[in-house]
Amino acid sequence: MSGVFLFTHMHKQTNGGNGPLVVLAYSGGLDTSAIVPWLRETYNARVLCFAADVGQGGGELKGLVEKAKRSGADDCVVEDLREEFVRDFVFPTLRAGAVYARTYLLGTSMARPLTAARQVALAQRVGAQALAHGCTGKGNDQVRFELTYAALGPDLQVIAPWREWKFESREDLIAYVHAKGVPVQATAEKPYSTDRNLWHCSHEGGILEDPSQQAPEHIFVMTKSPLDAPGEPVVVTIGFEEGTPVSVDHVPLGPVELLETLNDVAGEHGVGRADVVEDRLVGMKSRGVYETPGGTVLYAAHREPRCATPTSCTTAAGGPRSARRSTHSSPRRRST
Repeated sequence: MSGVFLFTHMHKQTNGGNGPLVVLAYSGGLDTSAIVPWLRETYNARVLCFAADVGQGGGELKGLVEKAKRSGADDCVVEDLREEFVRDFVFPTLRAGAVYARTYLLGTSMARPLTAARQVALAQRVGAQALAHGCTGKGNDQVRFELTYAALGPDLQVIAPWREWKFESREDLIAYVHAKGVPVQATAEKPYSTDRNLWHCSHEGGILEDPSQQAPEHIFVMTKSPLDAPGEPVVVTIGFEEGTPVSVDHVPLGPVELLETLNDVAGEHGVGRADVVEDRLVGMKSRGVYETPGGTVLYAAHREPRCATPTSCTTAAGGPRSARRSTHSSPRRRST
């Protein structure tokens, strides 16, 4: 299988002079927590962290600026992109009915281009020389980030630590950040990689790398176990306008509030878990466990009315014309 790779690197600083200003896509997780001191050590760089709020929850963002500074960054910029993420990335994907590998409703792949675009914009505003990210050399995220970099900031150099440094595992990173005094949630016993946004939460690594092992219950953060969910179903009415969800139970809601509402209801009833072994762009197989509670309900509600709703009609001239559509659906979401 052919792959797409972008290799643009800064030259390492060897003369002890002032290094480049690097804008790092920062989450405060294990990888990016290690990258801040590594950039300073390896490139003598000044590091400006950029974090995108795409609905990963206040717990992940709380104290993020202070943590970045303790890691050695000059500063950290946090930008609220939730509305734009849902309106311009999630809902168009929903309208297209896009599902990967027949099961996965996407999530990370929708958030990364938006994050990278705003990272480039920040770098251009502050006059940075380089961009950096924490994506591994084995996954799809490196391509999502770097294609966006190439399109919007081709003059900016790219530093991809996972393709440069000598660390070989997450356990190596855990030891490194602990030696630097940087607090992280990951441990050698729970070396999971988790990525959450308003649409979903993904889990990889650790025991999940063994396809024969069931995902442990403690990793789930958006969905209750079906065994612990309420025994009675709940009926949800979702209103659509031209394929875009606009209301829940006849109450008009904005994109963020609508998705948050459905996440709460569906997650409480154990809806939206998927365990997928998927293909990566670089030619590898990878296992991911995903939670998409509200999204699962939206896909069902968006899909079923199409069986009874015309999607095109014939004009007087005999040509096809798209029909405007306003439908309501009442999917029954049970706990099993």
